[in-house]
Amino acid sequence: AAIRQKNSYYGAFYRRIATRRGKQRALVAVMHKLTVAIWHVLHDRTGHKDLGADYHTRKNPQRAMRRMIREANALGLTIRFDPA
Repeated sequence: AAIRQKNSYYGAFYRRIATRRGKQRALVAVMHKLTVAIWHVLHDRTGHKDLGADYHTRKNPQRAMRRMIREANALGLTIRFDPA
C-alpha cells in the first residue's frame, strides 16, 4: 500500500529504485525502509513523519536540475534556468 501512493516518500523511493534495479528488489528495499522506520518509532517512542515524494528534489536541487537538463538534451532541447 505504501508504494501505491503517489505523494509519499515510500512510493517515490520505490519508483526510483524500480527503474534501476527492478520491481522485486525495489519492493524489498521499501520493506527494509519501513522496517527500520517502525523500529525507530517503537524504540524512540516518536511519531512517524512522511518526508514527501519531493524529498530528494528539495534535498539536492542541483542534482534535479542536472537530471532535467540531461533529459532535455537527450530529446534535442536546450534549457536555460533563470533564478526566481
